[in-house]
Amino acid sequence: MSEQTGGSRWRAAGIGMVVPALVIALWQFVAMRGWVSPQALPSPLAVLEKWWAYLLPLQPFDGQGSYIKWMFSGELIEDTIGSMYRVLAGFVVGGGLALPLGLLMGANPRVYAWFNPLVQLVRPIPPIAYIPLSMLWFGLGNPPAIFLIALGAFFPVLMNTIAGVRHVDGIYLRAARNLGAGGYTMFVRVILPASVPYILSGVRIGIGTAFIVVIVAEMIAVNNGLGYRISEAREYFWSDKIIAGMISIGLIGLAIDVGMNKLNNYLLRWHRGLEN
Repeated sequence: MSEQTGGSRWRAAGIGMVVPALVIALWQFVAMRGWVSPQALPSPLAVLEKWWAYLLPLQPFDGQGSYIKWMFSGELIEDTIGSMYRVLAGFVVGGGLALPLGLLMGANPRVYAWFNPLVQLVRPIPPIAYIPLSMLWFGLGNPPAIFLIALGAFFPVLMNTIAGVRHVDGIYLRAARNLGAGGYTMFVRVILPASVPYILSGVRIGIGTAFIVVIVAEMIAVNNGLGYRISEAREYFWSDKIIAGMISIGLIGLAIDVGMNKLNNYLLRWHRGLEN
């Protein structure tokens, strides 16, 4: 069974690579034919070369006692660390505030009535709209970026937590009451575990949103990170470095999403009937 599952996964992964491979082949063909200016759309090989130079932190040694001229910046590692630090810091702030508030709003109708109008008023405002205020309040550097990321992560976690608490199956609640469960026991042993699938979905969406917001914030408020590097490349018309940075963002975002999906599957084994 496990071998069949592994084979199915590899087959699905292979099928999923067909379209990207075709797109890259068409892209390379168009670049080789010269139908598009290399400055506007460099070839995949040029982008790969720039991405490799963007990645490696060292100058390769040519074996003749001197360094070759091709310089490797190693900026990608530094920029990725800077971006991920802001994502994690902002998510911890936003998610840490959203989780208890969401549990209270979901479990207590009075708290929900107090806070819901404000939440519904502020929620549609995109975090990008807060950029002028964030720079006015926090200046430049990490604080405004973390503030914007926290805003981006706050509402997905909040709304999913509220939905999870409010959609607990009534059968569980009635069964717990019949067994004599009090308010605290009901919340900790019934409501909270039943809400976990919703909460984890909110966490997954919130981290994805935080990663999107950090790119925008870095283009304006900080002097390193993936977003900053793309903005810098735009100023110098380095289109190959722009695309290399975009590909790096896509790969990191994919890794985050896959990791969150695996974490959800592991934590929700009891809910989905999965067994190791």
